[in-house]
Amino acid sequence: MKTLIEPFKIKTVEEIPITTREQREKYLKDAFYNPFFLRSEHVTIDLLTDSGTTAMSSKQWAGLMDGDEAYAGSRSYYKFENIVKEITGFKNIIPTHQGRAAEKILFTLVAKPGITIPSNSHFDTTRGNIEYAGADAVDNLVDVGMQPEIEADFKGNMDVEKLRKLILERGPQNIPLCMLTVTNNTAGGQPVSMQNIRDTKSVLKEFGIPLILDACRFAENAYFIKKREPGYQNKTIKEIAQEMFSYADGATMSAKKDGLSNTGGFLALNNDELAEQAKVLLIITEGFLTYGGMTRRDLEALAQGFVEVLEESYLELRIGQIQYLGNKLLEAGVPILQPTGGHAVYLDAKRFAPHIPPHQFPGQSVLCELYLVSGVRSVEIGSLMFGKEDAAGNPLAPPMELVRMAIPRRVYTQAHTDYVAEACIETYQNRSKLRGMKIVHEAKYLRHFTIKLDYVGN
Repeated sequence: MKTLIEPFKIKTVEEIPITTREQREKYLKDAFYNPFFLRSEHVTIDLLTDSGTTAMSSKQWAGLMDGDEAYAGSRSYYKFENIVKEITGFKNIIPTHQGRAAEKILFTLVAKPGITIPSNSHFDTTRGNIEYAGADAVDNLVDVGMQPEIEADFKGNMDVEKLRKLILERGPQNIPLCMLTVTNNTAGGQPVSMQNIRDTKSVLKEFGIPLILDACRFAENAYFIKKREPGYQNKTIKEIAQEMFSYADGATMSAKKDGLSNTGGFLALNNDELAEQAKVLLIITEGFLTYGGMTRRDLEALAQGFVEVLEESYLELRIGQIQYLGNKLLEAGVPILQPTGGHAVYLDAKRFAPHIPPHQFPGQSVLCELYLVSGVRSVEIGSLMFGKEDAAGNPLAPPMELVRMAIPRRVYTQAHTDYVAEACIETYQNRSKLRGMKIVHEAKYLRHFTIKLDYVGN
């Protein structure tokens, strides 16, 4: 059979709002042209993020009822700990309410002025936590990863020669750890190869620098390795994931992605001394060691989610849905980042709206019009999210200007996906009407969450 069907059936439904363009114009203006300020009841298809937006399974919902809410020593925590240890092999599993809490604890301990934290690509909260501590977050993405129009298998890879050069320049004593994000969200949800994980570890081992995986989409990365990297075709997703983690010294994870749940995360470490320090901060900021800021029933749901995410039939549908949307856009001539990644389709705003310069945020203009056309909410990943200024105050643009349409797991059907494609195509056909945007108000860190904008000329 050629039709890729969902390996599940729908047991409950939720109404979604259908709005008019006139209504959406008001909603968007009231939200200061920032999709984070839109109310969910004003959004028809919500592709802002795939984080915490999963539709949980019946077994996960049953787990919520079976959760043991003991403050200390909850059996639900030990279920969670056991499955995470089984997959990752790490010694110390420290639960947090989400990934950025794990990052906050880790970088509070290791980051300070004069410190450098390298990565293939840091995403927003990781970078924010590092920079808030006064350290320098440096990306070392392979060159092909910054060229959206080029097809390549592992565009999320670390450039190991750039990494080596950075270590020699900054000094290994000033680099307490190196992050590796799998899959690479900033680079378009692109996977990292097993060989690249090994090569990265090899360079770091020379200098005694630990490797920490940002593992929120580890299962999707393992699926790409199985499909694209020689020698892994006959291995299970679990076996591939276990090998990925075997080269690392720890991990942070927002389990709101590949934990298939609506909340949760963890910090995992093999270093006992660092883990003990982290546990102290956990108790101060999150909660006790066996719940870490979560209800114990959420830990129960996560334990089941980590079982389900390793099922190849689920991952085949997951990656296939992203590819289906990407192919429909490519057939219509809409410029996207190629190939499609694991969790989202990224519109290439540079080619979509070449008449809008980076300092006028072409991606934000595209996503605003996409919402006005259809009620589809997405997010900018470009100069608004990652742009900076030089010493003279001139804007410095990142390599790519993207609009991410992140697909929630097990939520939207093929008809919904077709609707999104039609909305993107209509927006692209009217691209000459898109206008640049300007900042009205911004915060110092992670400005894209709370920024206020307007159109240039208003």
